Amino acid sequence: MSEGGRATSAGASFPGRRIVVASNRLPVSLQRTGDGWEVEPGSGGLVTALAPVLRSRGGVWVGWPGTVKADDELEEVLNRATRDSGYRLEAVPLTREERDNYYYGFSNEVLWPLLHDLQTLFRFDPDYWSAYETVNRSFAETMARVAGPDDYLWVHDYHLMLVASALRDLGVENRIGYFLHTPFPPPDILVKLPWRKQVLSALLCYDLLGFQTIRDRNNFLACAGQFLRDVRVEGEGTVVRCDFEDRHVRVGAFPVSIDFDDFDRIARSDRVVSLMRDLGGIAPGGHIILGVDRLDYTKGIPNRIDAFRIVLERNPPLRGKLTLVQIVVPSREHIPEYHDLKRQIERMVGEINGRFTTDTWVPVHYRYRSLDRPALVAHYRKASVALVTPLKDGMNLVAKEYCAANVDLDGVLVLSEFTGAAAQLQDGALLVNPYDTIEVAEAIARATRMPSEERHRRMERLRSVVRDQDVYWWVETFARAASSSELPPLPTLPDFMPGFRLRGDPCGADGA
Repeated sequence: MSEGGRATSAGASFPGRRIVVASNRLPVSLQRTGDGWEVEPGSGGLVTALAPVLRSRGGVWVGWPGTVKADDELEEVLNRATRDSGYRLEAVPLTREERDNYYYGFSNEVLWPLLHDLQTLFRFDPDYWSAYETVNRSFAETMARVAGPDDYLWVHDYHLMLVASALRDLGVENRIGYFLHTPFPPPDILVKLPWRKQVLSALLCYDLLGFQTIRDRNNFLACAGQFLRDVRVEGEGTVVRCDFEDRHVRVGAFPVSIDFDDFDRIARSDRVVSLMRDLGGIAPGGHIILGVDRLDYTKGIPNRIDAFRIVLERNPPLRGKLTLVQIVVPSREHIPEYHDLKRQIERMVGEINGRFTTDTWVPVHYRYRSLDRPALVAHYRKASVALVTPLKDGMNLVAKEYCAANVDLDGVLVLSEFTGAAAQLQDGALLVNPYDTIEVAEAIARATRMPSEERHRRMERLRSVVRDQDVYWWVETFARAASSSELPPLPTLPDFMPGFRLRGDPCGADGA
C-alpha cells in the first residue's frame, strides 16, 4: 500500500506467474552515439504503473526499440538497462518499410484519425494494412517465444489490436488482456474502415478488453453487435461479458491515471518553488493561462488560441492581465498534417501578438519544446487556469497532472467535454465544447474572475478524485477484472455522454 493507504501496482492481483507486457515502444529511449547506445529510462504513466508489477512478479516488456537497423549490441544494451529492475526488455525490430507502413502509415494515418472521429484525415492504403498485420504477428511471435505457460500477457494500445489473434493462431492459450488508451469510435465512424470485421474479431480474441470510459466500452459493443454476427452481451456495471463464437470476453472501463503522490511531492519541492519564481516575469500581477499539448491535430490548439483572441477582443480590461503560455511538445513533424499544423499555430500566435502586444505585455508565449518534470510542474503550479481543450482524447493526463500539482488549491481547470477525463472530473472542472470558441472564451474569463472560495472548493474535489483513482488504482482494477473467476464487483464509474445503455439483451447483428 502507499502511504495514503491506496493500493500500489506492486500488489496487483494479476493471474499467472509473471507478466509479459507489449506496447509499441519499449519503456526506454535509445539513441545511437559514436560509442554505442545511449539509454534513458522512460518516465510515462504506463512505465510508472507497470514497473512495480514487473519488478515484484518478474516478467518481460516487449516493444519496438525505435531503431530501423538491427544491431548486435542492442540485446546486451537492453539487458544492462534493466539489470536491476527485476524484468527484462525484449526488442521487436522493424525494417524501415515496416516502420513507415505500420507505424506512420496504418497506426497514425488510419487508426489515429479513425479513433478520434477525424474522418477527413483517413488514408486507407492496402499496404498499410498488410504491414500492420505483419508487425502485429512479429509482436505475437516474440511474446510467444518469451512467455511461459502460466504468464499473463497484457497488450497496450491501438498499434497492437491484432496481437491476440496472432497469438491464438500460434497456439498460445495464456490469458491475454488488452487496454486501449485512445477513444473507441461509434459504428457510424468505424463503418468506414475497410478492415472493421478483422479488427473487431481480433479484439475479441483477448480475454479482457479495457477502455478508458463507459462510452468507449459501449461504442465497442455497439460496433461488435452491428458488424459481427451472433454477438451477445451479458451483465451490468463497469465490466460486462461479450460472447462471440466460442469465446467469453470481458469488456470494461478502466480510466488510466497518474502517480498523484509523485506529482504532489514534486510540486512542493524547493526546485519547483525556485522555478516558479523564474516564471513570475511572464505575467507580473496577472494570470497565466496554460496549455500543454503534444503537437497533434486532435488537441484543438488552433481552436484554443482563437478562443484566447476572443477573450482579448471582448474584454478590453483583461488585456495586460492575461497571458497564454502554450507549450507544444514536438511530434511527428515529418507527417505533412503535423507540419502544416505547426505553421498554423505559429501564424496565429504571431497575429495575436502583433495586434495586442504592448511595451510591458506579450499576450502569448509559445514554446515549441518538451519540459522536464520539475519545469512542467512549476508551470502547473504557476498557472491560474489550465486550458485542456482537445477535440477528442482517450483520457488526457495533463488535466490530472495539473490537479495533482495544484497544492495551493488556487487553479481552475477548463476541460473539453470530449476527453475521457471529463467523466471523472466534471464536478470540479469548467466543461466546454472545444469547437465553440466563444464558450471557451467565456470559460476563460469566468475562471479568471472566479472567487477564491469557489476555486478552492472545485480544486479540492478534483484532487480528491485524482488521488483516490490514481495509476495504481487503475492497474489494480484491471488486474481484478483479469483474475476473478466471476465478474468482479468493481466500483461503478461515472458516465458522461454515453453512447447507449446495455439492457442485458443481445446486440443487433446485421452482418454488415
